[in-house]
Amino acid sequence: MARFLDLPPEQADLEDARAVILPLPFEATTTYGKGTGRGPAAIIEASTQVELYDEELNEEPCQIGIATARPPEGFSSDPEEAIAQISAACEVLLERGKFVVGLGGEHTVSVGLIRAYSKYFPDVRVLQLDAHSDLRDIYQGSKFNHACVMARVSEICPYVGVGVRSGVAGERAVLNPPSRLIYAHEMRRNTEWVEEVVGALAGPVYITIDLDFLDPSIMPSVGAPEPGGFLWYETLEFLRQVINSHTVVGFDVVELSPKTDLPASDFLAAKLIYKLLGYLFEDELEKS
Repeated sequence: MARFLDLPPEQADLEDARAVILPLPFEATTTYGKGTGRGPAAIIEASTQVELYDEELNEEPCQIGIATARPPEGFSSDPEEAIAQISAACEVLLERGKFVVGLGGEHTVSVGLIRAYSKYFPDVRVLQLDAHSDLRDIYQGSKFNHACVMARVSEICPYVGVGVRSGVAGERAVLNPPSRLIYAHEMRRNTEWVEEVVGALAGPVYITIDLDFLDPSIMPSVGAPEPGGFLWYETLEFLRQVINSHTVVGFDVVELSPKTDLPASDFLAAKLIYKLLGYLFEDELEKS
C-alpha cells in the first residue's frame, strides 16, 4: 500500500505515529466535474515528491510519525451508509489517540469524520474553508448530497464558514448562533477578517478544507471551481494563526478532482497537508 510521503516503515508505523492519513475515496453525489474518488490516491502519489524538510519551520515534520491507514473496506454507494462507515473508521483511530487527517473524496466524507470527532470532543467547533456554502437541506433528492454537507454538520456542532462565494438565497437565516458564514467579498473588504474568524472559534477546532476555497489559478483540479479564491501564502498564514490560537484536533482535505495534465494541483494538496501537520506539531519537533 502506498504511504503518504513515501516514508520509511519506521516513520509510518501506525502504532507509533502521532498522525494518521485516512484515505476516503468516496464519490457518489458530485454534480459538475467528476473524479473526486481518485483524489486520495492522487494526493498520496504526489506526496512522494514533497521534500521532508520544511524550510519555514527548519524541521522535518515527518519525525512525528505519519501513518497511512487503509480506506474503509467495501464503501457503500449510499451516502448515508458511507458516512456511517467513515465515522466508524475514524473512531477506531481516535480511540488509539491518533490525529486524523481525512482525504476525500467528495465533501460528504466530512460529515462522517465530524460525527466521529463530536463523540470524542463534545464541544468541538468546525472551521469550513470552502467556495460554496453547502447549506442546502436537500439536493437531488438526498439530504447527504455534497451540496448539503454543512447543513448536516450544523446539526452536529457549531461551525464558521469562510471564503464562500457561491450559495443560495436566505442561507444565513437557517444558521443558529454561534454558527456563522463569512463571504469572500466581506473578507476582502475587512482587513481584520483573520482576527474576526479566530475570535469566532472556541474550544477544540476541526478544520474541513474544500480545495475550491483556493483560487482556480493555483487549484484548477476541483469539481466546481469558483473565481476569487484564496492564494497559497494567505491561506497558510490564516491557518497558522488559527492553529496558534486554538487546539486543532483534526482536519480533512476534500474535493480534489485530479487531472492527468495538472499534477501541480495534486502536489499542492499534498504539500498543504504536510505544512499543516508541521504547524500543528511544531512544538514536538527537534530543530534541524
